Amino acid sequence: MHIGDLYAAGSALVWSFSLILMRVVGHQIRPIPLTFFKNTGAFILMVIALVVLGEPLYIDLQPYDYFRLVISAVLGIAVADTMIAAALNRLGASLQALADCAYAPSIAFVGFLMFGEILSTFEIIGGIFVLFGVFVGATMTAEIKNPKDLWVGILLAAGAHIVMAVGILMVRDIFRQESLIWVCSFRFLIGVIAMYIYAVFRFPGRLKETLFIGFLRPDMWRTMIPMTVLGPFLATLMWVAGFKYLEAGRAAIFNQLSTVFIILLAYFLLGEQLSRRKVIGVTLALIGALLVATH
Repeated sequence: MHIGDLYAAGSALVWSFSLILMRVVGHQIRPIPLTFFKNTGAFILMVIALVVLGEPLYIDLQPYDYFRLVISAVLGIAVADTMIAAALNRLGASLQALADCAYAPSIAFVGFLMFGEILSTFEIIGGIFVLFGVFVGATMTAEIKNPKDLWVGILLAAGAHIVMAVGILMVRDIFRQESLIWVCSFRFLIGVIAMYIYAVFRFPGRLKETLFIGFLRPDMWRTMIPMTVLGPFLATLMWVAGFKYLEAGRAAIFNQLSTVFIILLAYFLLGEQLSRRKVIGVTLALIGALLVATH
């Protein structure tokens, strides 16, 4: 097995456990402060890793490359991560995993828009399978309190993957040329700064309860800290390493295993429903995702 395969598959497994913990935390901490807490923690861990490994804290890049990294961070770290947390609150972990099947088609679609990469017949068919699977599996469950939350949550989750795909692909060359940990740490730093600036203007005078609440809830730290270590730190490093050492399609195949992991963990650990319709929808969506990733 290639080292890149291990990174990509490991990312899916680690991210699945983190998402389950995020679901638990989401009952008490809203998406923006939750995302701010885990991204701040991930940045601190990345800097510690740089110091321990003796890697530089500053890399001399062209101004345009820094500009691309900033935009990538705002999209992928500040915006997409918050959208995922908001979708998870609405859908529950297993339906979130179903919507996550939009990941591979999003990579292919964004690659087509940004780099002119031609979509094959299999990729188009795979995308249709994913859409059909989401519509089949998207059913009201006990985890969803409001019918409107079902489709809002799915749109948020699918939209997050498109935004994330733009963010990662626009700096793919930088990831492949520079220190993996440094690039990730820089993106998390910018993501945290962007969220802080947004909160200052969006919630003037209310940062304590709207942005920093995660830091003021020590009763939640035993869940939030492992969530941060597993997801934003370890899973992110493994995810980007998969893209660094593998072709995008092969990495996406292993990344998509998170759908299976999350649904099983949600069933066994959270007691979420595993209906026949949900299983059929996930199966169709996974087939579509694999068609896209393998072609």
